Amino acid sequence: MDLLLDTHTLIWFLNGNKKDLSIPARTEIENSENSSFVSVVSLWEMAIKMKLGTLTFKPGYDNLLTLIDQNGFELLPITFQRTQTLLTLEMHHRDPFDRLLIAQCIVEGMTFISKDSNISKYPVRWLW
Repeated sequence: MDLLLDTHTLIWFLNGNKKDLSIPARTEIENSENSSFVSVVSLWEMAIKMKLGTLTFKPGYDNLLTLIDQNGFELLPITFQRTQTLLTLEMHHRDPFDRLLIAQCIVEGMTFISKDSNISKYPVRWLW
């Protein structure tokens, strides 16, 4: 199964706060038969929140790509097709980062790993 980690999921996993993840989410992320992806959208969101002082990332932003690689996660770029999908999404969610992550899941047929229950309003596989 291909998984896309929501930004908070990635942060909790890499910050060592795996206990904040649900058991099913943690189990699927750690399952070697699955492929876990991190969107460039999440890196962008983290950089903005760190600059605003609303996010603390213990390992430091400079170590982020190394940690992504060490955990076997793959980076997912933003493409025109993924942004184009935003035009078809209902406005159940106002967060532009989450909306683009949802669009990426739809285009790629991925399962979204997120605590946000608003995700269930979209035509995407969601796990928490």
